[in-house]
Amino acid sequence: MHMANYIWKLAQQVKVRQRVVATAITYMRRVYIRKSMSEYDPRLVAPTCLYLAAKAEESTVQARLLVFYIKKLYNSDEKYRYEIKDILEMEMKILEALNYYLVVFHPYRSLSPLLMDAGINDISMIQLCWGLVNDTYKMDLILMHPPHLIALACIYIGSVYREKDITTWFEELRVDMNVVKNISMEILDFYDGHKLITEEKISSAFSKVAMKL
Repeated sequence: MHMANYIWKLAQQVKVRQRVVATAITYMRRVYIRKSMSEYDPRLVAPTCLYLAAKAEESTVQARLLVFYIKKLYNSDEKYRYEIKDILEMEMKILEALNYYLVVFHPYRSLSPLLMDAGINDISMIQLCWGLVNDTYKMDLILMHPPHLIALACIYIGSVYREKDITTWFEELRVDMNVVKNISMEILDFYDGHKLITEEKISSAFSKVAMKL
């Protein structure tokens, strides 16, 4: 989650679309299915995934620009001081770890048509659902569930929170509502649990990674 936030901060600096951020985070999570953090330093993997995702999503960002903003954001931390050559070298390692498979299907693609089909045109409800989908990238959901079910879970949470009864619409979809509700619970559990992840715990985790590198 910390490194997902790191990617988001960098993305805001280099001004790329949310879809690029989502793809970058998905790449990062895919990498760590196969590789250890003690082998691939997340402080280098995260910006490199953003660099690669920007290419894949046709929003190219120059490596030197990423290096500039990394130094600007983490000027006092030597552990973040990577150069252009480091990003380019890590790019090749990430491509190998991903088996050169760069396609990512996102919940965003399903969300808008589903909201429209459900007859939801309340701006606050739509924004809530989009915000929920954005937050799912701080979890492992994109690796575990089909994107359209994640989108449905976000709509389900939004409908309960905004007290909109769309039960009939869900029934007509003929999806397994137990799965949708389970994903919804995972999302809600995240909001409860992420508060326990303090900066001290993050620093402690990074110190252990540093010892192994």
